[in-house]
Amino acid sequence: ILFNSVDSSLSSLKNCQSYINTGMEIATHVALDLVESFNDVEDVNSMENVMLEYAAMDRELNHYMTAIEETVNQIKREKPENIPDLKYLVNEKFTALESKNTDSDLQKNEKYIYFKDQVKEMRKQFCHQSDNGNEAIEQIDEDIAVTQSQMNFICPITQMEMKRPVRNKVCGHTYEEDAILKIIQTRKQQKKKVRCPKIGCSHADVKGSDLVPDEALKRAIDSQNKQ
Repeated sequence: ILFNSVDSSLSSLKNCQSYINTGMEIATHVALDLVESFNDVEDVNSMENVMLEYAAMDRELNHYMTAIEETVNQIKREKPENIPDLKYLVNEKFTALESKNTDSDLQKNEKYIYFKDQVKEMRKQFCHQSDNGNEAIEQIDEDIAVTQSQMNFICPITQMEMKRPVRNKVCGHTYEEDAILKIIQTRKQQKKKVRCPKIGCSHADVKGSDLVPDEALKRAIDSQNKQ
């Protein structure tokens, strides 16, 4: 049995998955734009709903690709004399996978988690700009907030303001992307693990796969520099 057409279909499905990923990235950027411009919370929540819809599509697509791959592997393993009904077998496995779906699955989607984290960080970075009350008190609070933010803008490796900050998903600390990747590469060649460069952090195995762009922090840095 030749599986050229099946391989072609899988390739097309993976392309669809890349479109979903792009959609989720765009939705995240729009949500951050909304937070930065102090738009209504409902607008941000609507983008969260969009992310959940994308997460559901991603889950369904993953299940279908898994069903196809498992069916192909099963046929290759069993080597039946007659060509089986591929469509029926795939649908059977797909239905079994879909029957186990729960709402919590969507909450575990990596890009959805990133979305929630970045929106939370964005609100932290920009909340001080929307405070109300006495002007003098506002100014003091803002000065404190700005000072604290500027401290967060400094890379623990280079001791300079970050241009492309990345956040460690494990310990939550941020570094300049090029600086941390250079350390990881050097240590890898020495066959050593990388300890988080942030003073006081106990995380002793920083990996490139644990780093994600910190768009919220980058926007805060850019906004502060413009001011």
